[in-house]
Amino acid sequence: MNENTKLSKEKQSGYLHQNFRLFHLKDKKSQEFEFHYHDFNKIIIFLSGKVTYLVEGKAYYLKPWDILLVNHHDIHKPVINPDTTYERIIIWLQNDFIKSQQDRPCDLSACFATANEKSFNLIRLNAPLQTKIQTLIHALEDALTSEEFGHEVLSQTYFLQLMVYLNRVFSPEQYQNDQSASRYDKQIADILKYINLHLDADLSNEALAEKFFLSKYYLMHKFKEETGYTLHNYIQQKRLICAADMIKGGTPILKASSLCGFSDYSTFLRAFRKMYGMSPKDIIV
Repeated sequence: MNENTKLSKEKQSGYLHQNFRLFHLKDKKSQEFEFHYHDFNKIIIFLSGKVTYLVEGKAYYLKPWDILLVNHHDIHKPVINPDTTYERIIIWLQNDFIKSQQDRPCDLSACFATANEKSFNLIRLNAPLQTKIQTLIHALEDALTSEEFGHEVLSQTYFLQLMVYLNRVFSPEQYQNDQSASRYDKQIADILKYINLHLDADLSNEALAEKFFLSKYYLMHKFKEETGYTLHNYIQQKRLICAADMIKGGTPILKASSLCGFSDYSTFLRAFRKMYGMSPKDIIV
């Protein structure tokens, strides 16, 4: 199944109705993606090609069997060199499914939380772990395409094993933080982190410029250059995503809009309808 057919021109791309889905894609063509985000977590296993992946202001230069953990709502896109064959495995996984495994003695979502805390999405495997991951991926793909008895159970078993190994990567004895594999502007990275932690604060151009000792116009130019977003659009999109999550979780609409940084409710409603194509009431399950 081709993931590209699931990606619309909307900023939110792809819809996931199963616990997880796997796409094994291989192509050699010119493709341009917009910056986008998903409501689910995403694992990208890079196999071949020349690709730079941009995630929340950081550029990652990928080697075969590198793995990217893209948290739900991370804004990202690949930049693909069409001269070589681009092969990758992409796994979409529901947040609720991973959370449902938390009655086990280990939290399988911890790898995404750790990647977020470290502000570093790349996993570069050592040789023994790479072999284990390769074996698991092949077994998972076989089970997902099988019609034999119990293939659904096997698929879930292999997937859970994969999540265990991805979490083990972050143990002190195995973690490899290869900063040479990424490029980013530290000041913009600090600003992105501040924004995401303080969506309810004053995040105007003037306030951020003053906080980070920058000229307002330099900040606006540099932010767009590094992230692909204007500062205003990035902040508004993150606030809307935050509000939508809170509303889905049961927070009253007015309170959610306020907690996510909207001081004017009518502005929030207009922006919400424009981004989601529906009113906040329509997303309440």
